[in-house]
Amino acid sequence: MNFENSKYSRLLKYQKFSLDSGDLYLTENNLIISELKSGIHVNLDLLVEFFTHPPFEFKKGQSYGYIANRINSYSFDPNVWADLNSNDHDYLVAAAIVAYDTTNFINATIEKKFYNKSLKRCSSLDEAIEWMQGLKEFN
Repeated sequence: MNFENSKYSRLLKYQKFSLDSGDLYLTENNLIISELKSGIHVNLDLLVEFFTHPPFEFKKGQSYGYIANRINSYSFDPNVWADLNSNDHDYLVAAAIVAYDTTNFINATIEKKFYNKSLKRCSSLDEAIEWMQGLKEFN
């Protein structure tokens, strides 16, 4: 399910950022939700584009959670997760991957091995948002 069609788009204030590679949403409770276009390849260069896109800026001392809402099929370099382990990205405290089919769930399982922080594989956007909102870092 697309974020804008979910109940959370009505419950949470958010900003939408449309990029060539897809859409990013930043919610009032510091969740970053990505919905990328079919056929792209996510690598470190794309990650830099995401997290440096004006006016998308992180507030020092704030905790953010990242949700990859994989409504489309695209490739993902799992080394991106390894880069997110660095202190340069200490604002990201947890991540969730929403996998809508078995192949994406298996890919998410592999990607989880590259990320040292908490990463949950979810079968719905609701599950991902509810899990993220339940984390102590956001309460």
